[in-house]
Amino acid sequence: MKRVLASILFSLVFCLTASSQAQKHVVTVDDLLNIVGVSNPEISPDGKWILYTRSDLDWKSNKRVNNLWMVSTETKDAFQFTSGEPAAQPAWSPDGKSIAFISAREKDSRDRLIYVIRTTGGEAVKLFDHKDGVSSFKWSPDGKRIFFLANDPKDDAAKKAEKDGDDSIFVDEGPNGQNRGQWTNLWVYDLAAKKERQITKEKMIVSGYEPSPDGSRIVFTARKENIRNGAHLSEVNVVDVNSGAVSQLTNNQAPENNAKWSPDGKSISYLAPDDKTYELSNGKLWLIDPQSKQYHKISGQYEGGIQNYFWAKDGKHIYFSGQARTNHEFFVLDVSNGTVEQLTNKPGVLAVSSLSEDQTKGAAVYSNPQQPSDIYLVDVKTNALTQMTDVNPQVKNWALAQSEVVKWKSTDGLEVEGILHYPTGYQPGKKVPLILNVHGGPAGVFSYGWSGLYHVYAGLGYASLSPNVRGSSGYDDKLLRGNMHDLGGGDFQDLMTGVDYLIQRGIADPDHMGVKGWSYGGILSGWTITHTDRFKAASVGAMVTDWASEYAMGFNHDIRLWYIGGTPWDNPEGYKKESSYSYIDKVKTPTIILHGESDTTDTIGQSMMFYQGLKDRGVPVRFIRFPREPHGFLEPHHQRIRDTEEIAWMQKYVMGVDWSSPPPSDKKDDKKAESGTKDSK
Repeated sequence: MKRVLASILFSLVFCLTASSQAQKHVVTVDDLLNIVGVSNPEISPDGKWILYTRSDLDWKSNKRVNNLWMVSTETKDAFQFTSGEPAAQPAWSPDGKSIAFISAREKDSRDRLIYVIRTTGGEAVKLFDHKDGVSSFKWSPDGKRIFFLANDPKDDAAKKAEKDGDDSIFVDEGPNGQNRGQWTNLWVYDLAAKKERQITKEKMIVSGYEPSPDGSRIVFTARKENIRNGAHLSEVNVVDVNSGAVSQLTNNQAPENNAKWSPDGKSISYLAPDDKTYELSNGKLWLIDPQSKQYHKISGQYEGGIQNYFWAKDGKHIYFSGQARTNHEFFVLDVSNGTVEQLTNKPGVLAVSSLSEDQTKGAAVYSNPQQPSDIYLVDVKTNALTQMTDVNPQVKNWALAQSEVVKWKSTDGLEVEGILHYPTGYQPGKKVPLILNVHGGPAGVFSYGWSGLYHVYAGLGYASLSPNVRGSSGYDDKLLRGNMHDLGGGDFQDLMTGVDYLIQRGIADPDHMGVKGWSYGGILSGWTITHTDRFKAASVGAMVTDWASEYAMGFNHDIRLWYIGGTPWDNPEGYKKESSYSYIDKVKTPTIILHGESDTTDTIGQSMMFYQGLKDRGVPVRFIRFPREPHGFLEPHHQRIRDTEEIAWMQKYVMGVDWSSPPPSDKKDDKKAESGTKDSK
């Protein structure tokens, strides 16, 4: 009876949803490009204001424009705070009277420098000049100094030599990795004296830093080389601000990061997967005594992903944002015993990035499958969440896909979780075409947040399944390690059993299915079509097809350590066995291949190999190369081509439909410009 009632309720919900969506706007790729982005919310010390970065599309300039905005936590009134050249890394002064940020505002100069503006308004003032610019900065706790990170400047002779063509890159030598690099060091600027001074003077690359509560020391993580696969060589260090004396606290093969001082300045916390080696595991929190260098793990049995974290003023607890399966929530950790309590319970992706001085309020970004990111206020005492912005009100008039988290058993009994998006206006009991999505990584994860393309496919009648196969992060370490030495094994079965689950439920039409993914998603999608022909179309982006040839070209540390093991010369069979290129003669699926020409994570030659193999075998294939693009695309024009061409391919081979997206209209941008700068537009 319960199952019957549940089925009836399920059907009623979808019927009502379908009726309400009937008159709404069908989502397009251009709609997604015009989505306003918000990020990096910084709450004022008194908790009355939240400063954040807003990103708007500038289609004519082929880029997104970032400016600082501010919203009142009391009235929710939002307004633009900066304009002109993009402003980055905004930070409140400790007294809340000023805001500092980094920008390249000097005429005829690309140097990024620190500017300060009063919170009451006015012009931003450049603090000082620094040769070759500034990378990042931190206010001192008393607000009298600013600590900053900068590249070691090149002298005029070196610059002239490079300009004249003497610009050879000596790979993995000095500060160079695959590309040209520079050493970085820490500096301090005294606001009263208006003088800068270099603190560290070493050949190193600093990845993160934080001043001590009294401002006398800085903890930082750094490595003394820049080799491509050397992230595990990062160590925790402390430097005395006055003397410049550096003390290295850790010495191992694990990548430490995000080091912070305890409130009393007697201990330092940091994140690392292990205390000895580069272990494949979710990050753990550790605590070290800077005097004795004795350390211990403080995150207890918690195995989810720990992201941004904050020490509580009592020094006994740590607040943090973390992954909880498909959700991201806010937690508190008891430092003494490692117990963790989940504070929020709001399905979606919540990322808390700052707390007020009294730690009663927090600023966060939140999204869910039906809501793009907005700024939220977190009440740390009650755990209540209050929406502060509504930067994309147009979404309320869109015909959005309904979604749910689903679970099924893989071939070996492992429970797999995934996110299912239904087509717009879905009628229960009706079989519909299916898009199978594969996430990046391998240690990536599909989270229950906004991802616009699902809604475009939903408007075209597709359901979308996004499985968190073994190897995904955000669960426990056992699942994270589930595809070690087994790429294309259990993870492939997790995908196929997920598809079978939807077919058995009467949702997916087995005769109309496509598969797609990017990075590891492209790798496993490529593997999938070499091992089954049940999909009518495939889209593989930024893929690797032959691990042996990629070994020296792209990022390979995780492959050598965990996913295959060893090198192509001491484990040739392993590299061959886990490469989709070894089975390319089995592919029958029409495939579109997408790759950025400047991708150094997965190099473009891998896609060229797969393309030529399919081309020579007469398999329908299309290869689109994107100039200038790295692993993650940056240019809106390229993003549009990537998405519309993929959709057209799926429509043609999954549904037998010739589909094309209308060209973008410049009038949309003109209307947006005319609508003003109010947040409620």
